[in-house]
Amino acid sequence: MKHLSLVINVILGVAVAVLFVLHFTDPGIPEEIRAEYEERGEFFPASLDIVYVNFDTLLENYDMFFDLQREFLEKQQKLEGDLSTRSRRYERQVADFQDRVQKGLMTRSQAQQRELELMQVQQELMQMSEQFSIELREEEQVMNRQLQHSIYEFLEEFNRMHNYQYVLSHSFGGPLLYVDKNLDVTREVIEGLNRRYGESRRR
Repeated sequence: MKHLSLVINVILGVAVAVLFVLHFTDPGIPEEIRAEYEERGEFFPASLDIVYVNFDTLLENYDMFFDLQREFLEKQQKLEGDLSTRSRRYERQVADFQDRVQKGLMTRSQAQQRELELMQVQQELMQMSEQFSIELREEEQVMNRQLQHSIYEFLEEFNRMHNYQYVLSHSFGGPLLYVDKNLDVTREVIEGLNRRYGESRRR
């Protein structure tokens, strides 16, 4: 499960950033007031339309995340199973070799040759373990990008209807220490994401 925790950490790190900045000024503010700020060279304090998504809740309820998580675990279990099978076979070979040497059933040259063969098998197992780790890391990276792309793409559509200036990510222990629950659009986003994902699977 440590691989899956990395997925969540990576996504949270990216999603904490501001996703969309669509307007920097409020057209409802009189132009004269805005001009006064500009003349003084000061930043115009425009009102901001901000909402947030609880990212922990989103991941707990996003169907795409569960599907990717299941695929990742299946691949992880398969690779670990292959490595475990080969490792047990190697251990039996080593035990058999040691038993034959102790019983004097091999000549010295045969023992040396067999020892070299077993060392080669051990090296191959180490290389396989390293390769499996690389494959799983790549799977995580692809999973991260798929989730990020899916969420960002949906939020672009979502924001066309609402025109928010900022859509923030909130999670327990994250950088946002306080959020007004009236600004929470998590449920709406989850419903939209799952509806969009369901439609894509039926194509």
